[in-house]
Order: sequence, then structure tokens, then C-alpha cells
Amino acid sequence: MDDLIEGVRNGRSRAIARLITQVENSEAAAETAVMQLHAYTGKAHVIGITGPPGAGKSTLVNELAKELRRRDKRVGIIAVDPSSPFTGGAILGDRVRMHDLAGDRGIFIRSLASRGNLGGLSQATTAVVKIFDAAGFDVVLVETVGAGQSEVDIAAAAHTTLVIEAPGMGDDIQSFKAGILEIADILVVNKADRPSAAQTVKSLEMMLHLGDGHTMRHHGRFVEETAVNQIAAPAQATWQVPVKQTVSTEGQGIPELVDAIETHYRFIRDSSEWQVRERERSRREMAEILHARLWQRVRDSVAELDREQLITAVANRDLDPYTAVNQLLQQIEK
Repeated sequence: MDDLIEGVRNGRSRAIARLITQVENSEAAAETAVMQLHAYTGKAHVIGITGPPGAGKSTLVNELAKELRRRDKRVGIIAVDPSSPFTGGAILGDRVRMHDLAGDRGIFIRSLASRGNLGGLSQATTAVVKIFDAAGFDVVLVETVGAGQSEVDIAAAAHTTLVIEAPGMGDDIQSFKAGILEIADILVVNKADRPSAAQTVKSLEMMLHLGDGHTMRHHGRFVEETAVNQIAAPAQATWQVPVKQTVSTEGQGIPELVDAIETHYRFIRDSSEWQVRERERSRREMAEILHARLWQRVRDSVAELDREQLITAVANRDLDPYTAVNQLLQQIEK
């Protein structure tokens, strides 16, 4: 492991690939890697890309990577693909769709299986982001599964979140419901060459305008202004979410989108927002570790038969779930 850690810090591709494989397959490896690399992270700009299926996220990521390379940025790409609920397997097709990036030593692409995570990310995503960061990548692009409105975890994992929409995918208002829309730092209308693109842009701008009247945006959440000021005082200018148009298959609008991303990067760097987002990422990461450790203690302390009996009691309405969990906690506290 020490050799791999040293190889990652020196930016060696083979070491990066091998360590990511170990992290994805072993929680113990993930713990060791994060413990040894964490002090060398915090420099990469993590960009999350999410949105509904069919919006063109993978093609857009492909074009973003090309434009970032033209600007002399080293780019790590994490493409999270959905897993089968039955076999746990994943096609990992996003990496296939990015085949024209192959051969560029300044780009490293890794597909991860979601393995049932509902927030659009793989459990290994946080550790892999740290590996890319410690290896010296300037930008890490994280493309989520694309399953819809459950994809809000990316807002806590990224510094800049792009929400991709495409015209002609049904009722605009229905697709822009609270949740996935509100996590956007930048809204992108992809496939903007379609006839209904102008209406989609107008609908998004209208919803952003309605939101500004009562609340202000703060890292993926609309919160009361007083709450934001408690987090980041004194009050500073807030980020105005732009709506950008792209045709990723033609490369149209990509330079302008990267300009907007870099503008947002400067905004959060020049304000207290970077630290706020780093704290949010740390809070999320610690909560995930605590959840995993607690569940492991339950498995270690309570026999499987006893756990199954409690589950059966809840299913049969002989016991409520809160009482069942309290009984589990009492057993692990003994």
C-alpha cells in the first residue's frame, strides 16, 4: 500500500488505477488510503454533473474534459454507472462513450458502480476524489447515475454542481421540481438546437427568478438569509445561478460553460463559500463513515437470527421500527 500511495502522490497512472481498484473493493483499503492521502488533498476543483437520463451528461463531460485540457488542466473523471439490483453488476458504459479521450496522459477516467446508492454516487466516490486530488489533478469531474431527483448527494460532494436539462423531455415544470433543480450552481440546457430549447431556458430562468424573491441559494439548498449569515458572516454577494445553452455533440457552448465554471470557482475561492463547502463535504463524509461503523457494530454485536426476528416483528406489526432500533442499540451498548 505504501508504494501505491507514493505512486499516487507522484501522479503515476498505474498506481492510481491499482489504488482505486483496492478502494472500490475493500473498505479497509479505502480507510488506509484516505488516512494517508487526506493531508495532501484540498486543491482540486470538484465539479458534479447530474440530471435526468437522456440529457446528454456523458457527451457533455467528454467535451468539458477536452476544453479543460485546452486550458492546460489535468482532469480526473469519475463516471458513476447504475448497478443491477439483482446481480450488483454494472455495464460501466460511460467510459466507453468517452473513448476519444483515451491516450491523453492529462486525463484519467474511472467508472464506478453505484451498488444501490440512491443519491447518484458510489460509496467509493469520496475516496476516489481524494486519490485524484492527491495525485495532482486540477479538476475532478463526477458524473452521477442520472436517475432523477434522488441525485442530491452530489451537492455535498462537489464545489460546483451542474444540473443538465434537455428540451423535449416532457412537462418542463414537472422535470424542474424541487430537489434536483435547487442543487444547481449552473444550469445547463443541453441539446439546445432543439426547437423547444428557448422555452426550456425561459422556464428555468422564471423559476430562478421566483426563488430569488424569498430565499437565497446556499450550496444546493434554499435557506433563510439569516441562516446563511450565521454560517458566513459578514454577508457577501450571493451567486446568481446562470442558465447556459450547449449542443455537446457539436461542441457548441462548451467554452462559455467552462468560463462560467471558472467564474464560479473564483467566486467561491474569493468568498467564504469554499470553506463552507469543504465543511459540508467533511460533514457528509463523516456521517457516511459513522453510519457504516454503526451498522458494522450491529452486525458484530447482534446475532443475525436476533436481527431477523426484530425485522419480522416490525413487518408483522408486533413491534414498531423505533422500538426495534432502540433494542438493537441497547444490545451494542452492553
